[in-house]
Amino acid sequence: MDKKKYVYLFSEGNAQMRNLLGGKGANLAEMTVIGLPVPKGFTISTEACISYYEDGEVINDDILTQIEDHLKNLEALTKKKLGDAKNPLLVSVRSGARVSMPGMMDT
Repeated sequence: MDKKKYVYLFSEGNAQMRNLLGGKGANLAEMTVIGLPVPKGFTISTEACISYYEDGEVINDDILTQIEDHLKNLEALTKKKLGDAKNPLLVSVRSGARVSMPGMMDT
């Protein structure tokens, strides 16, 4: 049985996936698909957020593994390492939702 997918590369999405990727995630995916210069990255889906709350605000092993795998992939692509003082992988973390709510979430 295939495991549920919770994490998507920007190249795996598109603008029509707003309910799954949130507004920012879907927009980043669409920009990637049409060839605009977008840094390599990934989106943690709204389904991961739903699962987090259903599991009592705990990140389950499937979600955590997918996030870790995508971070390792970014490290390999960029030849940088998260937490490395000499060659750090720098990331931007943004919250997003299915609908626009500017200023409603701390990021």
